[in-house]
Amino acid sequence: MGVRGGPLKPLPGGVYSINELILEAYQKGSYANHASNLGALMANRLSEKWPVPTYIVDPVTTDEMIKIAKVSGVPGIERKSRSHALNIKYCAQKAADDLEINIKNSSFVAAHLGSGFSIAAVKNGTILDVNDALLGMGPFSVERAGALPLFGILHLIYEEKIQKEDLINRLTKESGLKGYLGTNDLRVVEKNLSNGQFELIYNAMIYQIQKEIGAMFASLCGNVNGLILTGGLVQSKSFIQKLTQGLLFIETHFIYPGSFELEALAKGVYQILTGEITAKDYV
Repeated sequence: MGVRGGPLKPLPGGVYSINELILEAYQKGSYANHASNLGALMANRLSEKWPVPTYIVDPVTTDEMIKIAKVSGVPGIERKSRSHALNIKYCAQKAADDLEINIKNSSFVAAHLGSGFSIAAVKNGTILDVNDALLGMGPFSVERAGALPLFGILHLIYEEKIQKEDLINRLTKESGLKGYLGTNDLRVVEKNLSNGQFELIYNAMIYQIQKEIGAMFASLCGNVNGLILTGGLVQSKSFIQKLTQGLLFIETHFIYPGSFELEALAKGVYQILTGEITAKDYV
């Protein structure tokens, strides 16, 4: 049984057997309180009734970032790898298969665009660099703030006296499209583009996505097999049309609407059951 892996300590991608350390981390919310923590806990309960092995695959704290990408500019602060790794890594394999090349000889910029955004440099199936999809890096998204001017954050803390938990909630659940326009539904936004404010914020989000994709393209020295666009927002044809107009510097685009996390989980467990790969231990 494979389930989505929630936040854990930074660890390489792969398939992990659910053990007591994983269960304890999710029960305590040691690394974050997130709905994905429930997957392993539910799988463990089911395995008590039906004795089957349980796994998580490419959890959100999958960390394969190169050292240079982790340097923030402030000693003591390190950039974190928190991304939609499960969908990104699966789609990278999917794009490699579509090109009929070996994933171990591939290079992609991959953008998962859902309620949160993960924009990654993926080389040979490994995520070398990616924005922190939860808090503090990359474009603003449907609900999340993305990268911010530091002075603005200092103002919220010291002038408006916002407490830590309230600030985290604002930046991760009440920002982006929802914060500016009062909705997290892209369909509603696109129906109201005749409204100047809606048009501005919609275009600003697309502009920031394009910039982040350009940054990951540069991190791969412009040597890529293509651009992968996936996630819920990719289901909008008008959104994709406008987004890709600014991304013509990458010749090949792979458009994979929606999310492929269930397929990714099934594939990971299948590889374990067939002996193609061995499950890793979380220690």
